[in-house]
Amino acid sequence: MPTAIVTGATGILGREIINHLSRDPTYTKIHALSRSPKPSSLSHVHHASIDLLSTPTTLSTQLTSQNVCADYLFFTAYLQEGDEKDLERINGDMLENFLTAMSLSGAEKTLKRVVLVTGAKHYGVHLGPVKNPMEERDPWVEGEGRPPNFYYRQQRILRERGEGRGWDWVVTYPNDVVGVAKGNFMNLVTAIGLYASITKELNAPFIFPGSRIFYPKIDCFTYSRLHARFCAWAAITPACSNQAFNVVNGDAQSWQTMWPRLAERFGVTIPADQFEAEDEKVVPLIERPPLEDYAATSGLKGQVEKGEVRMRIDLEKWMKREDVRGAWERVAEREGLEKDAFEKATWFFLNFVLGRNYDLAISMNKAWKLGFRDWADTWDALEECLDELEEEKVLPRTGRK
Repeated sequence: MPTAIVTGATGILGREIINHLSRDPTYTKIHALSRSPKPSSLSHVHHASIDLLSTPTTLSTQLTSQNVCADYLFFTAYLQEGDEKDLERINGDMLENFLTAMSLSGAEKTLKRVVLVTGAKHYGVHLGPVKNPMEERDPWVEGEGRPPNFYYRQQRILRERGEGRGWDWVVTYPNDVVGVAKGNFMNLVTAIGLYASITKELNAPFIFPGSRIFYPKIDCFTYSRLHARFCAWAAITPACSNQAFNVVNGDAQSWQTMWPRLAERFGVTIPADQFEAEDEKVVPLIERPPLEDYAATSGLKGQVEKGEVRMRIDLEKWMKREDVRGAWERVAEREGLEKDAFEKATWFFLNFVLGRNYDLAISMNKAWKLGFRDWADTWDALEECLDELEEEKVLPRTGRK
């Protein structure tokens, strides 16, 4: 009967892994670790507080005192702080410290597999145009002119630490996650829902705040519940040993399709000429985008354009407007909503996701060939998350139910 440890237990992906494993009758114990633990009504889910930036010795003491050991470790913890060098140091240290602590405490003796959750930043999707579709065999995007990528350090740590220790590993690459984390407003769906709700309260046009170039282009998303199902499958599938996998829904979507559906759901109107005005802000990306690495061999030399993020509406500027803040206060008061949601929403992240000037196509062939047959409809996932945010009193009810 398997047991599990999940770090980052309150995050958007860690939470769903716990929810999924807790419904699996074969799992007898799940250790849910986070900086701010939340109580559980389930006797086999044990929440505990842990600081992954502590020294390995301190972490080892915490693991021993709380009897934390398991067959499978799902490492979803992530800390956004500082620049790329800081991210590499902090997030690499968290993984390395925890693995060292498991060795010191003896918890490593029962460990069979580590499932490390990273993301499509592995392919440099945040740096500019990429090779499509993105495949797990693609070379890492590093070297001269490229910023550090903490996912690479984490994967190197796994390879080095796992050799000869009796456990192996799996790495996942989700992208543009669609999900909900209770009390955690730092996600794509919350920001979209808040933008639409405030637009409706202001009786304003529902303008796509991103790029007119990206609006009809393709993106691939990851439903947090699909990701959880994949992680559970990959943890016990022998063929996944020491392998990395893309984990996306399996469909291809565009905001050209989803934005009108959002407008219908929230009862707002998209202007026919929504892109007629000039963009409020344009953020250029790096000089050498990832696709440049393939230019010579694919016949694209001199044809690769730099990436940029175009903001039809700068949401960080928008959220500071008096009329916008006033509208949120009225809605939150009238509907009894979580007022913190507005301040904590990731407005720049939403602008980035909507503002790119290049497609993102991500292949699921590797996982499918090994027998993973699951998938998710991105629009259905988005709607389910919006429904959940209404239930959680983060968004006002749209009157659909």
